[in-house]
Amino acid sequence: MSTLRALARAQALATGRAQPVATVRHLHLADRPLVLVPLTLAGEANAPLAALVGAAPQEARLLVVPQPRNRDQRFAFAAELASVVLSWIDEHRGPTEAVPVDRGRDVRHRYLDAPQLVVPNPAGVTFLRLFGRSTRFRRTDGEYPVHPSVPLLGQWLTFFAERAEHPGSAATVALTEALTLHWATGQSVVEDLHLPALLGWLDPPAGLDGAQAAARAEDPSVCPPAGPATDPEFDNTLLAPAMAAYDAAGDDPHAREAAYAELARLLRGQLAPTWELVWRGLSLLRALPAGERVAGRWSGDRDAFTGYCEHVDAGGGPQPRRDGAVAAAQRLHRLERALTSYAVQRAYDDPLVMAEYRLTGEAFVGEVTLADPHRIDDSGKRPVLRPRIQVVTTEPVLVPVGATLTSPTRPGQKARVVFVTPTAGAKTEVVLELSGGMGRGRTAAPGTVPEVGERLCYTTLGDTFLPAPAFPATEETPWTHGGPPAPREPFDADLAAHPR
Repeated sequence: MSTLRALARAQALATGRAQPVATVRHLHLADRPLVLVPLTLAGEANAPLAALVGAAPQEARLLVVPQPRNRDQRFAFAAELASVVLSWIDEHRGPTEAVPVDRGRDVRHRYLDAPQLVVPNPAGVTFLRLFGRSTRFRRTDGEYPVHPSVPLLGQWLTFFAERAEHPGSAATVALTEALTLHWATGQSVVEDLHLPALLGWLDPPAGLDGAQAAARAEDPSVCPPAGPATDPEFDNTLLAPAMAAYDAAGDDPHAREAAYAELARLLRGQLAPTWELVWRGLSLLRALPAGERVAGRWSGDRDAFTGYCEHVDAGGGPQPRRDGAVAAAQRLHRLERALTSYAVQRAYDDPLVMAEYRLTGEAFVGEVTLADPHRIDDSGKRPVLRPRIQVVTTEPVLVPVGATLTSPTRPGQKARVVFVTPTAGAKTEVVLELSGGMGRGRTAAPGTVPEVGERLCYTTLGDTFLPAPAFPATEETPWTHGGPPAPREPFDADLAAHPR
C-alpha cells in the first residue's frame, strides 16, 4: 500500500466517508454493460444456483437451478444463460473500422464496439472461469449431449475471465476492484471485497457514516452477500426446505410449479439487493471523467474481441485447460508488458496517481526558469537540434545525471538530465536536454519546447514500445520445457469428471 493510499484510508476513517485516490476514471464504461450476479450452491464445486443478468437496471432476468446437483438442470441453466449472453455479444458485432498496420502498408478491421461484462467482485470472475471450464468442452452429440449453445457460452465466459487478468482491460469488470481503484475506505482490504460494505463507505444512507453503514451491511438479513457464495443461515433455514419441497413435488405439476415459484422468490430476494448495488456503483464510476488514455486501452479490448470473434467464426476450438510452455511464456510476457504500461498510463492521466511517484522520487514538478529552444549539438557526425531548459523544483530530485525523463504533457519527447544543482531555500535546479517531438528540422516547431514560466512534471516512467522477444513455435518447444504438447483430447476426461 502506498503512502498516499494509507493516508487516504486514515482520512476516510476520521471523516466517516471514502476518500478519492483518483481524479479521473481509469476504465472504460460501456453504455449497456451486461451485469451478471451469480449464486452457487454451498458444498458443491461451482454448481450454479441462480443468477440475475441484464444490460439495464430494469432488464434483470432471473435464472434458477431448482436442484443444482442435477446435471440436466445445470446445463439447462447454461443454455438459458447462453441465450442471454450470446445474443448480447452478437449485438456488438456490427460496423467495423480499418486500422493501419505494418506502418500503413496494410490494414486490419476491428469492431467499433465490444461487450463489457460486470460482476460484483473477484469471486464473480472466478465463477466465470470455472463455469466456462465446465461448459466449453461439452459434447453436443453422443453421450450426455448439451444444447449447442453451451460449449460456445463456455468459450466466451473463459474469454471474459482471461480478459479480467489483463491489466487495464475493461472487458470484464469486478466492481469492488474498480471502485477501490478510485476510492479508499476506512476498512481493511479484505472488507473492501464485500460490495455492500464498500458502498456503505462510498455512498452511505442518510444519517449514517461509512463505518456505521459498513457495519449495517455485515448483517446478511439486511444486505445479503454479493455472491457467488450464499449466507449459511439462509441456506439452512430457507433454501434447504424450499429445495426439499421442490424435490418432494415429484411429478405433480402444480406442486412443482408452486415450489419453483417459492425458490425463485427466495433467490430473487438474495440477488436483487446486489443487483441494485452494482448499478449504483457503476453510476458512481460514471460520474468521474474518463482518463485520456482510457480510450486507447478500450481499443485493445476491441482488438481482443474482434480476434476472438474471428477465431470462433473460423471454427476454432475451446481454450485449453492448461497453456503449453510456449503459450504460457507468451501470455506471461503480454501480461507483464500490459501491467507496466497500465501503471505508466494511470500516472500520466492522473495527478493523484503521479503524486505517489513524486513521493518516492521517481517524479518531480517544477517551473521552467531558463530555456534555449535553438540550441544545436554539433558534437556528433552531424548537427542536431537539442534544446535545453532549466527546471527549478522544491521537491527531492533523486534521479542521477544522464537519466532519461519524460513529461506526461509531452510523452513523445525525451529529457536527459544534464545537471542537478541544489540551491538555497531547499530548491533544486535541474538542467534537461530535450530530444524528439519537435519536428524534423533544426528549428523546433512552435509549442514543442517548454517556455519560461511553464510548470511541468518530469518522471522516469516511460511508456515506450518494446518489441516482443522471439519465442519458439509450439511444435519446437524444447525438451527442458516438456517438449511439444501432445494432442488435446478433453472430452472423455471431462465426461468422466462430470458423470450423469
